[in-house]
Amino acid sequence: MRRLTLINRNDPEIGKKVLQKLAGLADQAARELGRPPVLMEICGTHTVAVSRSGIRSLLKDCLVLKSGPGCPVCVTDQSDIDRIILLSRQPGVVIATFGDMLRVPGTYSSLEQERARQAKAEIFYSPLEAVDFAEKYPGEQVVFLGIGFETTTPAIALSIRQARKQGLPNYSVFSINKVVPPVMKVLLSDSELGVDGFILPGHVCTITGRKAFDFISAEYNKPAVIAGFEPVDVLEAVCLLLKQIIERQARTVNGYTRLVQEEGNKKAREIMNQIFDPADVYWRGFGLVEGSGLKINRDYADYDASLRFPVEIDTVSSQSNFGCACGDVLKGKINPGDCPLFAKRCTPLWPVGPCMVSSEGACAAYYQYELS
Repeated sequence: MRRLTLINRNDPEIGKKVLQKLAGLADQAARELGRPPVLMEICGTHTVAVSRSGIRSLLKDCLVLKSGPGCPVCVTDQSDIDRIILLSRQPGVVIATFGDMLRVPGTYSSLEQERARQAKAEIFYSPLEAVDFAEKYPGEQVVFLGIGFETTTPAIALSIRQARKQGLPNYSVFSINKVVPPVMKVLLSDSELGVDGFILPGHVCTITGRKAFDFISAEYNKPAVIAGFEPVDVLEAVCLLLKQIIERQARTVNGYTRLVQEEGNKKAREIMNQIFDPADVYWRGFGLVEGSGLKINRDYADYDASLRFPVEIDTVSSQSNFGCACGDVLKGKINPGDCPLFAKRCTPLWPVGPCMVSSEGACAAYYQYELS
């Protein structure tokens, strides 16, 4: 396939040519499988790109394109949301967070509601901004919510290292950081999922590298392609997956070579490994996933908010709002429109679950770009 510049990747005419090629490949793949091929993207940014560009609706007659657990806010377990709510109620605590987290509903409240009740929650665009805030307000206990995959975790690790360097006793991180490969293994082990190929997250792979996802093809015999985020990037990734399906191949291919390397960003991973250890953590919709979480290690335990401010919740009573199907959406079991609450009780103005709150949530993307 001809190498395209970033400008060309936004060219509708080039997109049309790739789309024509894709239609032929999809028809061949359908004949090979005896049904339309089913593909899944594992990235919230891809979810938005697919919906916003109209790719899903353009391809609906020739293949099925599902959204998986690619939104970090969405996969945060309800029990962790409830812990955050309790944490915000601690005297002297200021919750520092990315904006999406404010409106995520817990079992009984949200950060937005707690802020209306005088809890302190500040929005930051980077963890280092929260460190600066902690330095400026030494009388406040600043707790940064560590939510994200491999893409954002290095910056959170750096913030902890910087806080130690500055000798800040009032900065800590509540780590709910996760890594993608373990949950991919859970998806691949689900015999009922029926996915023929995966579009892998370009941002995550800039950190992990291509080789980190080789297991998809080597152990599970499924094709996978790392994709960029322009419409043509996604269409090209779909073409590469369809070719593998037609040829009965299973390889993990780097379709985002302008940014992703074989080994990824080793320095970023070194910083992560200095601060975090792997942990078994809960994902919304998936339950406990072994080795999928990142907890602050012993050397930096002074900056672990879960140790500094231990909060206890009843995990039995901590549950998603009644009728919310975010867990099934994240597993690719249903599309957002299949949820009985979608666009009725659950809207961006009054979200019932996190998939309608986050800017990378599948439900929010469907609502904004695909609701007819």
